[in-house]
Amino acid sequence: MKKTKTARIIFHVDMNSFYASVECSINPDLRGKPLAIAGNVEERRGIVVTSSYEARAQGVHTTMTVWEAKQKCPGLIVMPPSFERYRTASRKMFNLLSEYTDLIEPISIDEGYMDVTERYSDHSPIEMAEEIQNRLMNELHLPCSIGIAPNKFLAKMASDMKKPLGITILRKRELPGKLWPLPIEEMHGVGKKTMEKFHKMNIYTIGDLASRDLQEVKLHLGKNGEKLWNRSKGIDDRPVDPEASNEFKSVGTSTTLPEDIVQIDEAANVLKELSQSLEQRLKRKKVVTTSVQLTIRYADRKTITRSQTFSNPIQQKEELFKISNNLFKEHWDERPVRLLGITATQVIDKSNATRQLDLFSYKEHTKDEQLFETLERINRRYGEQSIQKGIEKKGDVSHGNENETGRNEEVDREGINRQGRKR
Repeated sequence: MKKTKTARIIFHVDMNSFYASVECSINPDLRGKPLAIAGNVEERRGIVVTSSYEARAQGVHTTMTVWEAKQKCPGLIVMPPSFERYRTASRKMFNLLSEYTDLIEPISIDEGYMDVTERYSDHSPIEMAEEIQNRLMNELHLPCSIGIAPNKFLAKMASDMKKPLGITILRKRELPGKLWPLPIEEMHGVGKKTMEKFHKMNIYTIGDLASRDLQEVKLHLGKNGEKLWNRSKGIDDRPVDPEASNEFKSVGTSTTLPEDIVQIDEAANVLKELSQSLEQRLKRKKVVTTSVQLTIRYADRKTITRSQTFSNPIQQKEELFKISNNLFKEHWDERPVRLLGITATQVIDKSNATRQLDLFSYKEHTKDEQLFETLERINRRYGEQSIQKGIEKKGDVSHGNENETGRNEEVDREGINRQGRKR
């Protein structure tokens, strides 16, 4: 009797140095040369977004300044990013993968999971992976690495084990030799803060984690610790879900005003508070958004909604306020306002979000992130309003109104909605 196959076969396809590879596919003269994609390419302090493997071999890496990169690699070619090219290449890449299975879950512009359990009657998994890798290289001139494993976590770990142009199989019985010796910080899902917590527990490798008692790990890291403990043992039952990237969640906050608003400065003050509340909720749920919707309800109960969509995911209150305040100024018809609300739509997990760094905002964004984190630490210790980022210009939509009203209305809703809408 033929044995029934029960084990899943999951691929994790990860494009190698994607932005740089796309540029090389368009301009063959760049192939084999050290190349970096960077914001503010004309400035010494511009930041490297990604680099080719030839550049990496000479010490160039992401977040390095252009000046430092050229010191490391005098022959470095530096180009600004072209996101439309990268989105087009991404669509072609996923279209090619869809020829092999319908079960594809994109997780960023340049990587995704494939469940090929029922789709390899004519090929072995390794033969299928080789064919996919060769076709991506020959037809699109894009190199990739592929991890093959019985679940998503192990497939992701496997694809990282050999780059560029690697194909790695990781079976559960191979965990002691291939996975467990790796440093804990190389485990998918372990960031700097989690690594520090593990180090305090004398957990330095993935094997150290796998050998610990589950209750001890949960005591220090809660549910996330339990998840990572299971992953360290090769346990991951998550399905490859084609709809996962098409499920938009929304997080919203609004306030019904004790008195109708008739001045634009009054609306700005309320929108600041709503933006702060929305930022806290987005951070609590570890999500970012690519669309903001403003709700205005007038005294006669007529309600309008207006929204703005953008390519770079956001989460900070300053950005939420800027967008919502601009929408209000553009669409308010000067009638008395009874309710204001801001909703972050098209919400995605922060861990899966790849900020599409444009030529002008990357350095400023990096600087602001560090400032925001410092302010958060101070406010957590001494109170929410202990210190705030400076307001530079009264009435400027980028910064809001300098005067704070001290309002403290409670929001009347918080929505988290899932819709089956496709991108």
